[in-house]
Amino acid sequence: MAATTKVPASLIAATGLVGGYGVARWTKKRPLGGAVLAAAGAVAAKGWNDKAGAGAAVALSGLYVAAFGGSHPLAKKVGAWPAVFAVAGTVALASWAVERRAGG
Repeated sequence: MAATTKVPASLIAATGLVGGYGVARWTKKRPLGGAVLAAAGAVAAKGWNDKAGAGAAVALSGLYVAAFGGSHPLAKKVGAWPAVFAVAGTVALASWAVERRAGG
């Protein structure tokens, strides 16, 4: 049996936000970026559920979606990339704190 490395949901979520924006920007295909965002969000939600339970998964998934939405008005004030990195960092930090509290 092959060894597996479990990637923290916090990293998956942050990567989904940054990667989704990057794919949308560089390909000029917003739906493709949305697919990256959604796929990473689904994988992160499964990780949150497995690690911290359904309530935490729902709350962190809500934060993930709110961060995506909040990055748009924030981008008008600080620029697109700084906004994306700020919301990705916020989601990653919240996720890390919840996962850590849940025991790991």
